[in-house]
Order: sequence, then C-alpha cells, then structure tokens
Amino acid sequence: MTTMTEASVREFKMPDVGEGLTEAEILKWYVQPGDTVTDGQVVCEVETAKAAVELPIPYDGVVRALHFPEGTTVDVGMSIIAVDVSGGAGDAPAAAPVAEVPAQAAVQTPAQAPAAPAPQPEAPQTAAPQAAAPQAEAAKPVGSGRQPVLVGYGVAASSTKRRPRKGPEIAVSQVPETIQAELNGHGAAPAVRERPLAKPPVRKLAKDLGVDLATVVPTGPDGIITREDVHAAVAQAAPATQAAPAAEPVPQVAQAPVTTPAAVPVPSYDTARETRVPVKGVRKATAAAMVGSAFTAPHVTEFVTIDVTRTLKLVEELKRDKDMQGLRVNPLLLIARALLVAVKRNPEINASWDEAAQEIVVKHYVNLGIAAATPRGLLVPNIKDAHAKTLPQLAESLGELVSTAREGRTSPAAMQGGTVTITNVGVFGVDTGTPILNPGESAILAIGAIKLQPWVHKGKVKPRQVTTLALSFDHRLVDGELGSKVLADVAAILEQPKKLITWG
Repeated sequence: MTTMTEASVREFKMPDVGEGLTEAEILKWYVQPGDTVTDGQVVCEVETAKAAVELPIPYDGVVRALHFPEGTTVDVGMSIIAVDVSGGAGDAPAAAPVAEVPAQAAVQTPAQAPAAPAPQPEAPQTAAPQAAAPQAEAAKPVGSGRQPVLVGYGVAASSTKRRPRKGPEIAVSQVPETIQAELNGHGAAPAVRERPLAKPPVRKLAKDLGVDLATVVPTGPDGIITREDVHAAVAQAAPATQAAPAAEPVPQVAQAPVTTPAAVPVPSYDTARETRVPVKGVRKATAAAMVGSAFTAPHVTEFVTIDVTRTLKLVEELKRDKDMQGLRVNPLLLIARALLVAVKRNPEINASWDEAAQEIVVKHYVNLGIAAATPRGLLVPNIKDAHAKTLPQLAESLGELVSTAREGRTSPAAMQGGTVTITNVGVFGVDTGTPILNPGESAILAIGAIKLQPWVHKGKVKPRQVTTLALSFDHRLVDGELGSKVLADVAAILEQPKKLITWG
C-alpha cells in the first residue's frame, strides 16, 4: 500500500466564477473519494448569486476528500476538494489488473465479438468497482469527448475515469447491443451508469419536475438532453399519473416572490402552518442589492399614461418587413429604442454617482438592462453598447438576452456594467409600479400593461391602446426637470413613432 504524502495532495479552492462574488452553493458532486479525475473533468456544479456553473478540476489524480456536502454555501477561496496527484493509488483499495476483469471482452467491436459469450469466472467483489471505470471508458465510442463547460481550465479531450455510481441496473446507452449482451449476461460485471449529458439549467429543470435524466431520450447534438426532451418525458409520464390531483402552480410575479416558484412547495393549510425557505443565490443577491439601492439613492418616480396605438401598428408592420424576418419584434423593442433616443437627447440621465470621489460619472455608452423573471429569480442582464445598434441588431440582442435568461444560461459578465434598465411589469397584467434602481444606475423605466381603453382621439372618445410608463431615477444626480424630459421624450416617441426618425 502506497503512503500518501502531504506534498502530493492538491487542494482545489472555490473560484470566483464572476466578478467580485464572495460565495457559491455546492449543488451537486459528480465525484466521490477514491474516484480518478483528469485535468478539465467536471467535479461539481455550484450556484452563485448570478448563475449556475460546473467546475472542472485542474489536476490529474485521485480524489481524497470532499470538504463540504451538497447544499453547503462556501466562501470563495476555501478548499472544497483534495486530490492526490502523486499518481499512486494511496490509501484507496487497489484496483484489479485489467487483464483479470472478466468483462474486458466487452471492448471488442460488434464484428469482433464472439457469437456466444464464453463462461467466465466470477470477479472478486473488491476489485469490480475499480475496474468498472476503465471498462466503461473503453466502451465509449471513439471521439466522444466531454462537452465544453461554462468555466474552468479548458476541456480535456479524453474521457473521464470517474468511478460509476452503484446501481442495480446496467444503463450504457452508447454500447453496441452485442456488448450490452455480454455485460448483462454475466453476473461478474458491475453495474455501470453513464452520467447523461445535459447543461446545468436542464438538470435543474429535470430536478424541479422530478425527472430522472437517465430515462430521458436525448435529441440534442452529441447526445445532449435539451429542455424539450425533459418536457417530453414529463408528457409521456403524464397519463400514468392523471388520476392524482395536480397541485396548482405558484403564480410568478416579478420581484415579488421570496424564492423561485420551483423551490417553494404549494402550501397545504391542512398540515404545516409555515414554510421556511433559505435565502441564498439569486434571491440573496437581489435582496442585498435592492436594500442597498433603496437606502443609498434617493428615489423619485414619475408617471405618464399614453396612447400607444400607432406604436402597436408599427410593430405589426415591422413583423412583415423582410429585414426583420426571424427576429423577435414586439412593443418592448420599440420602447427600448425610444428610451435609447431619449437618453441620446438627454445624456446626463445616463450616469452614476461616485461616492468615494464625490463625482457624477456621465457614461458615453448605454448598456441597456432588461429585467427578466426566470426560474432562478429576477435577473437583469444588459445589452452592451445598445446605443450603437440598428433596429434589427437590437431586436436580435433582445431575443438572445431573453432566451438565455429564461434558460438559466445568463453569464455573470452579462449582468455587469448596466447603465439604464427597462422592467416590463405589464406582462403580468400590472398597470404600473415604482421600480427600484439597480445599484450603480441612475434610471429605470417600468412598462405597464397595454389595454384597450376609451381615449379622446381627435376630439372624439374612441377605443385606443393605452399604457402607463413609470420612470424612477436617482435624485442626487437627476433633478425633476431632467427626469421629466426623459420620460416625456419616451412618451412622445411611443405616441408618434415617426419621431424615431426625426429624433433618432
């Protein structure tokens, strides 16, 4: 037995996967003590205040210890896993030589495999678990390298050598049928289960819906499970569970819920009287930011109700325009363009307050934030240099931003450096609100629900499409005149969209 020296053990510390993040929660471990790992292999999934990411290990070696269990919030810089990089087996049980593993014949191609498996002796029970990893590795198709990860140290082209988790069944989906027959036909072969390929948001969706990814048929490239695959698995299982009454879903309201809808069970008033939900991740970061903003920047909110009938007509025309084909064209697109034009006409609104230097920093660029309600909570990614984009480019950026946020793939960098923000509370049927500024920004525009209402138009009362806009701003650097000008400009453009040409 080889003695493990302290010098041969490398401690992998929790990295800062964003800019200035201080902690992350360990959602899931993909390895256990005694597993063999390679440089670039994903060892765990963590959730920060901004995103869920997978962490790859930067060493080759054998896992000696996991310092924290799943569900633990760990400070950045603390060691989370110890890896013996000496190349020896250390204190772990020695693996049996490959030549002695009875199921080694399974690595043959279908053409090489014998017609009937020859009788084989039963493998020693202590050697089987260690031998399973190289056997599973050899059974993988050539060129099936691991998929790229979100953060880390690069991607290793070789397959992983993680010891398979114990399980009563054999589920090697990529092994030819003749090989599976050999694996299933001999009691000596240990159970092998390949970890399904899926991105972190898809794994979380499956967890929330109670779907075992091992039972899902992948349709994505390289055998990756998509969100549609998970929903299809749910729909397929639905007939068997139709007899059970379904719980009503928790309504989703932007900025209001204490946690994500998937994380909070529907309360049963016949049993527990209270449910306590830990404040962490996105909710914890949002709460801290909103409290800091509300009690640091003196907020002022102004409102205006306007007729946006012409804007909605322009939206329908743009949908038929060949230059906008395939792009997401909706009222938000023109409202975003209207705000950008108003900022151009009133550049002082696009600024921030530097408390340390006692200076107002006027930005000559606009990183336009869009508040998005996601399964992980409220996120505010921003479109970099939105002021320089054409209308088709802005539409493309908005579509990508919203889709990425809803799928939970928003990167920490996408939520850094915003200058002004739009929040659309109208999608929930809300008329208006008093939005709180994002820290470091001077203004945020809220869009209310667009409704058909009686309106005086050309001297007569007619049904028109009407909405209410609300602009909150930091009164330290934006006075009432400047804030009113910006809101009035946005309103004028949405009432008369031709001003996008004359003012833009």
